[in-house]
Amino acid sequence: MDNALTGLDFSPDVNLARYLQSIRKYPLLSQEEEYELAVKYKDSKDKTIAYKLITSHLRLVIKVVSKYKGYGLPINEMIAEGNIGLLYAINKFEPDRGFRFSTYALWWIKAAVQKYILNSWSLVKLGTTAAQKKLFFNLRKIKNNLNLTDDRELSGNILADIAQSLDVSVQEVTEMNTRLKAHDGSLNITIDSQSSEGGAEWIDFIYDNKPNQEEQLAYRETMAYRRKLFSKAITVLNPREKDILYKRRLSEQNITLDDLSRVYNISKERVRQIELNSIRKITKAIEAMQ
Repeated sequence: MDNALTGLDFSPDVNLARYLQSIRKYPLLSQEEEYELAVKYKDSKDKTIAYKLITSHLRLVIKVVSKYKGYGLPINEMIAEGNIGLLYAINKFEPDRGFRFSTYALWWIKAAVQKYILNSWSLVKLGTTAAQKKLFFNLRKIKNNLNLTDDRELSGNILADIAQSLDVSVQEVTEMNTRLKAHDGSLNITIDSQSSEGGAEWIDFIYDNKPNQEEQLAYRETMAYRRKLFSKAITVLNPREKDILYKRRLSEQNITLDDLSRVYNISKERVRQIELNSIRKITKAIEAMQ
């Protein structure tokens, strides 16, 4: 991102309601005002101009993020990612091409939010192709449209229709549906204490025998396997990256961006960038080990 924008911070406060209320004070711009400011910013890289353009579109970020609430991720985190996309958009925008800034920014905001969701949903990468990413973000919507809101298996006809509409295989739809239903489950979940198993955990039923090929494939999906990958992958981080990642994602305490910005004497935006870069590094390291 251009240095002209590095001092601007649009991370939502931990109090989301207060943030949503605060951004209402920023006026929306007419097409003429938007164009005039965009031209001036392109020539001058003036932070004051950037501030006016960005704040007038913060509500657009909220609108985009509201479509991704079903993924179980923190809303304020997704808003912050969308705001980062907005910062990139203003830096890349070419006003003389005839498009409104809001139209152009929408793509950057959506891309930033989707990337955050894919990175945060699981440390083991879900999809590598554009078609698989499209499947990840559209399968739930398609199921909702068909009133398939429970966890039952999809019929062969429905699987085939979804696969055809999204240009993927039936197997890919089946696998993605299973992943979306299961997410990152824990082997430490207790079995019904009223059953004959007496409240044992699922991990108690993993045998120590040498696994066959089918069992090896199943093991790759267990939390134990993911922990092992994570323990190796985290070594790629430097001490500051590791500390920020632990405190933001792995600590039981609520460590805010503001807290860490004071600890390291950097902006909240810089803390967020370090956090996301750390996740990307770990994800890349995990991919290389598989």
